[in-house]
Amino acid sequence: MRIKRYRLLIAAAIVGMGVAAGNVTVKAKLDSTQLLMGRVTALHLEIVQDQGTRGVLLQEKSDTLTSMVEIADKPKADTVSLGNNREQINRDLILQAFDSGLYVLPPVAYVVGRDTFESNPLSLKVLPVPVDTTQDIIGIKPVEGVPFKLFDWVPDWMADYWWAWLLALLLIGGGLYYYLKWYRHGRNPLRPEKKRLPPYEEAMINLEALKQRQLWQNGQEKEYFTGLTDILRVYIDRRFGINAVEMTSSEIVRTLKERNETRAVNEQLSMILEMADIVKFAAVRPLADDNEMAYQRAVNFVEQTKPVVEQGTGVNEEKEVKS
Repeated sequence: MRIKRYRLLIAAAIVGMGVAAGNVTVKAKLDSTQLLMGRVTALHLEIVQDQGTRGVLLQEKSDTLTSMVEIADKPKADTVSLGNNREQINRDLILQAFDSGLYVLPPVAYVVGRDTFESNPLSLKVLPVPVDTTQDIIGIKPVEGVPFKLFDWVPDWMADYWWAWLLALLLIGGGLYYYLKWYRHGRNPLRPEKKRLPPYEEAMINLEALKQRQLWQNGQEKEYFTGLTDILRVYIDRRFGINAVEMTSSEIVRTLKERNETRAVNEQLSMILEMADIVKFAAVRPLADDNEMAYQRAVNFVEQTKPVVEQGTGVNEEKEVKS
């Protein structure tokens, strides 16, 4: 008795699965079974199923129904309740064909879980476009004098996104301008700069800070002379308006030699730069006296080229040292 009862339960489950599968129906019909070549017609689908059933059309992501019949559009589906826990989904596929002929449309497949339900097959006749053969054929004349348009020669992927290319060019141009005018010189227009000290005071403070680091005393002669010459280059740039930061040592010496206010002290600067080039490029380790002498010459150069404050008529006036 127990085995017989189990068999009845299994049979009832199989019958129930068959009923569930049979609860989905798919019907298809065309607006018109004849279609003029190039025109469109609608394929109406009616899917009746239990409410809550989830299914998908196999043609949902396809652009063709057959090799000759295309799906031009897929309007949004409309769901209608039928009562008794049943519903109907109305879905249209807009068809279009460009070659005349009689085409058999395959059934539309609707998949629910592991089950597939198909609509009834249909036929579509595509008619050719009528041509009036009684009229004479008019010759096609070549087009002359067509004005040149730049966008006609530009690829679509550039013409469609011209605004993005323009924005990219503006960003690149702005970044290049920012680098050349501000960043390369260590300035930021978005951040207010602190008021700098006068060139003389700044140079003397930097020289003292370099001395306190004791670079050459710890075997870092190259770093020592690099720091020393950098301080002098910035001082010359700010004091005399000479772009010494971008010049070679010989160019700096030659330029200062031509100026009256620096001609007398130019020899000291020349010795400093010459020694620095030997240390940096020839890998020569100078003596302790050479390091001390280079520092003292740098101090002398800054001291002897600083502006002199003279008492005027109630106003302090700065005058440069004249040789």
